[in-house]
Amino acid sequence: MDDERTTGFGADDADDADDADDGAEELGAAPPAEPIDLDADQAADAAALQDFWEAARMRTGITRTAVVTGMSAEATLPPPAWSFGDNPELADQLLDLVLAGTKTATATSLAELEQAGEPVPQPGDLAIVLDGAGHPRALIRTTDVQALAFRDVTEEQAAAEGEDDRSLASWRREHERYFRRVLAGGAAEFSEDLPVAMETFELLYP
Repeated sequence: MDDERTTGFGADDADDADDADDGAEELGAAPPAEPIDLDADQAADAAALQDFWEAARMRTGITRTAVVTGMSAEATLPPPAWSFGDNPELADQLLDLVLAGTKTATATSLAELEQAGEPVPQPGDLAIVLDGAGHPRALIRTTDVQALAFRDVTEEQAAAEGEDDRSLASWRREHERYFRRVLAGGAAEFSEDLPVAMETFELLYP
């Protein structure tokens, strides 16, 4: 029972775009095509994400890239945005725990990340957490990541997730259900040896 990371447009995307431009210049190729127009809903979501990131940056004093001569374009772009869980109700429930300070950790199977083409979280990573409707609600920063087998998750790690009664037994029961659900039909299957990224984080905003 934990997170599904749906990445929004962030600095990594800007880096990719810059790399593509550099490659085109070196090869003498035509410049990249104009970006695809967003529909009204997509444009509104992008604007809301940018507004949230600007408010969070102003409140926390955090930028994604520190430069001596001024703010870089990368620093103004929001970090990846994703929601917890695999349905809107669960996303809202887990977000509420984060906002209350009860949930300071999350577990993601490495198979989920691989299937989504996403990297393993690293300490220092910033992320915007969305609610079940896709609205930005929280800015968090990863403080630690440990990769271990499902069977090796500890009582302390389970309690840090802040879910249910915060016991290891409850964590194992609910996360087994979740992992079986999200991995169904994929190359990986649940087992006690399933590699899991145990990520701890701090709430930076609000």
